[in-house]
Amino acid sequence: MSARFNLSLYLVTDPEMTARRGLVETVAAALEGGVTMVQLRHKDGPARAMVEAGRALHALLARRGIPLIINDRVDVAHAVGAEGVHVGQDDLPPAAARAILGPRAIIGLTVSGEPQLATIDASVDYVGLSPVFPTATKTDTAPALGEAEFAALRRRIRLPVVAIGGITAANAARVIAAGADGIAVVSAICAASDPRAAAQALRAVVDPALKARSVSHLS
Repeated sequence: MSARFNLSLYLVTDPEMTARRGLVETVAAALEGGVTMVQLRHKDGPARAMVEAGRALHALLARRGIPLIINDRVDVAHAVGAEGVHVGQDDLPPAAARAILGPRAIIGLTVSGEPQLATIDASVDYVGLSPVFPTATKTDTAPALGEAEFAALRRRIRLPVVAIGGITAANAARVIAAGADGIAVVSAICAASDPRAAAQALRAVVDPALKARSVSHLS
């Protein structure tokens, strides 16, 4: 795992799920529960609103040394001074994002199947492999990979991999066992009645699963 980021528990925000409590308040509670990375995601949000939200989150996260990643919008990431950007297959190519954001930026790329492995280039720092399980959070996703296909694809990726899609405390350990370096969640924290407790519950599963896998690799 890169010293610049830790994928163990990666929170991806949702504007509707965080509206009642507040975006910053939700993320602050999740940080107390052990979130290690945060992505600001608002697919159709206006740029000005995203920049304002991004600056508020960045101020919160910077105090804790937690990276802020902006979903898709390289321009917003640049304006906010975020640590990086996460792009999909139809977004700005990783190399173009790297050219804009510079050598220290964290660049993530979504991969949803074998044909997309070829899009992982030297500009990419980590891969979001998804969706592992069916999810209602995003309606435009590819079919769920399942654990076996996830594991097969993960073995072909040399970079750190974060798993996303339908992941909960009940199945997180299986995803880590399949090769994920961490899990990315949306509703498991954003829709929880207590984001802090939800994050703690996820870390209580992920941390020992990562440790167990590390030990098994050494034996």
